[in-house]
Amino acid sequence: MTSTEAITESEDSGPSGYAAARLRLLQQEARSGPPRRAALARLTDDWLTGLFTAAADRAGVRGAALVAVGGYGRGELSPRSDLDLLLLHDGNADPAAVSALADGIWYPVWDLGLALDHSVRTPGEARKTAGEDLKVQLGLLDARPVAGDLGLVASLRTAILADWRNQAPKRLPALHELCQERAERTGELQFLLEPDLKEARGGLRDATALRAVAASWVADAPREGLDQARRTLLDARDALHLTTGRATDRLALQEQDQVAEALGLLDADALLRQVYEAARTVSYATDVTWREVNRVLRARSVRPRLRAMLSGSLGGTKPAPERAPLADGVVEADGEVVLARAARPDRDPVLTLRAAAAAAEAGLPLSRHLVRHLATTVRPLPVPWPPEAREELVTLLGAGEATVGVWEALEAEGIITRLLPDWERVHCRPQRNPVHTWTVDRHLVETAVRAADLTRRVHRPDLLLVAALLHDIGKGWPGDHSVAGEVIARDMATRIGFDKHDVGVIATLVRHHLLLVETATRRDLDDPATVRSVAEAVSTASTLELLHALTEADALATGPAAWSAWRASLVADLVKRVAAVLAGEAPEEPEEAAPSAEHERLAVEALRTGEPVLTLHTRPEEPAGDGEVEPVGVELLIALPDRPGVLPAAAGVLALHRLTVRAADLRAVELPNEVGERADLLLLSWRVAAEYGSLPQAARLRADLVRALDGSLDIRARLAEREAAYPRRRGVKAPPPRVTVAAAGSRRATVIEVRAQDAPGLLHRIGNALEGSAVRVRSAHVSTLGANAVDAFYVTGTDGEPLPELRAAEVAREVEKALG
Repeated sequence: MTSTEAITESEDSGPSGYAAARLRLLQQEARSGPPRRAALARLTDDWLTGLFTAAADRAGVRGAALVAVGGYGRGELSPRSDLDLLLLHDGNADPAAVSALADGIWYPVWDLGLALDHSVRTPGEARKTAGEDLKVQLGLLDARPVAGDLGLVASLRTAILADWRNQAPKRLPALHELCQERAERTGELQFLLEPDLKEARGGLRDATALRAVAASWVADAPREGLDQARRTLLDARDALHLTTGRATDRLALQEQDQVAEALGLLDADALLRQVYEAARTVSYATDVTWREVNRVLRARSVRPRLRAMLSGSLGGTKPAPERAPLADGVVEADGEVVLARAARPDRDPVLTLRAAAAAAEAGLPLSRHLVRHLATTVRPLPVPWPPEAREELVTLLGAGEATVGVWEALEAEGIITRLLPDWERVHCRPQRNPVHTWTVDRHLVETAVRAADLTRRVHRPDLLLVAALLHDIGKGWPGDHSVAGEVIARDMATRIGFDKHDVGVIATLVRHHLLLVETATRRDLDDPATVRSVAEAVSTASTLELLHALTEADALATGPAAWSAWRASLVADLVKRVAAVLAGEAPEEPEEAAPSAEHERLAVEALRTGEPVLTLHTRPEEPAGDGEVEPVGVELLIALPDRPGVLPAAAGVLALHRLTVRAADLRAVELPNEVGERADLLLLSWRVAAEYGSLPQAARLRADLVRALDGSLDIRARLAEREAAYPRRRGVKAPPPRVTVAAAGSRRATVIEVRAQDAPGLLHRIGNALEGSAVRVRSAHVSTLGANAVDAFYVTGTDGEPLPELRAAEVAREVEKALG
């Protein structure tokens, strides 16, 4: 059935008939993708043609045409797309008649509730407006006649294209700048958890810009995969429009599973991976195209001067481009890395890695033609790789920021997965944790980039760089990605050509790449069992040195929430203690540390008054890893007579005052009272930071703590009121909390580990649950990564001893139930 027949069947060519036919078309599940977009465009053409013809007859206007521009002009109508229309007239009709003609078209469209972007112009006005407004000119490049005088539209198209090509030296740089500004504003589609399919870099706007560049005849985008990438993004937008019923281009988290189902995909991750792959294709084509545009325009600008200089002495002979050697078989020419004339790709299997390493070291892009040629002609490397290939890979990884562009060029032609087949599983794989900035594969490359800055700190930089590249290679496999990654990394390191010892070191680094930061932020470093467990895992001082650098590189490449001066200091402290153990200086069981002078003063005052006393000290700012100064919060010291409910009360008061707890230590001490008897006091030393705004006064904290302890301040109710007043934005449902007992966590206490969605008052609720379980909290180690809280609590029974195994499991269940 044609689109015209669809309207005829409805016995109404007006808005209601078009609406019914449109609805039937959009509900045909078997008809989707380009066929549906084209059919919707034809259906709309037929309806608008009827409106135009009837309105032109009524108004008596001749020499006019209705023109589709932009996406409608390309015949790519998504379910909720705007209608971009130009009413073109030759200027001979009465203005009132032209206005009546326009009203006869626009009002029926508006009556149907369709979004409309419209204009009324003569060809001269259209050219003038296009010359002044780049976006108008881009839309007119896709102008397509819908109804009326076809010759009028054809002449305008010819003029617009001629203007575009003549003005290319000025217009293309402006278009490039527009694309760059948009990318900075909206981010890169291939890395966003909630990407804008149209505006983000690598999205539909960039694909349209590539069409405009091609129309200028200055340069053409790489065609391989580009049409399919555009189709993927358009299909995703169609499904998004139908799922939401709105004209939106943002693929929000809560709609991704429905969009995936509409496209016949397994789940939201499969959808994102497909979208990321398409965006990566568009982004790579964009980079290559704009590089070629700049090269051509630069050559055009110097050619007249060069021709004048050479006309006398060389008789107009064109000089050969300068070629500077970079490595064996690789040269620089015109700002790109290309093959030397004597290169023999079919006989040199290391040439690909050599060219990539040379390009990264020189900070130059690989020529697209070079990469395509290498992909089709270079023989596969033998397994294991020869030493030269391994050294070139290490050189590539150690080049820093320049590695990223070179790696992406190799990925675009499938070279990376041919060199490292296991890379395919992490390619374009999304990471749901909002702490992560990148997809898995890009995070691995970014970690290698960060590790390149740390190679002077280690004795084996080659092992550091390769471990950085492989540390998350187990993501996408069932189970713990570190455990799976150890096996895969062992195979890949063997393939790359490392010997048995080095393969073992890389596998250990991958297996334990989270060990240092998790231990430092979640365990008691004064407990000898903590330090010994890390020493047993790393085995040697050289592996510890590498793991320390890998930990920092991994965190820096993850995102701003994953590393700080505080975390760096904790990890450094742990490394120092472990290094001492590995050197034979086994830690002794520490005696109970004496209170600090400040804590002792507070304890005496608390003993005298029988009330809580506290101080709030602003900690000095410390230099972060990049040399910047980073505030590390404030130290809160509390002393009070030992009594039940202290942890939940103190945590609740801090939550009410919007203070985030970064670390907490609680311990009991005995002091003689006025009559010479021993009195139990509780000392708390917490490091906190303000969520926003200024710090509260210590006096207010103390007053609220007193009220919380005597029951006159209902913390739970106050937190609930605040949550109701400022509800959080709806998003994906968080996974349920998980509470476990850490195996062999400590000899002096039982370690209860809590993983949950971070929220105001979370520590207060955990404290209440532990208090209700009749256990004593010896210390707490709090860590927040993005929206996730991972807290460890060292607890004992009322006798001060670790809990029996069954009792510990029961406490964990009780806490998990309370948080659920």
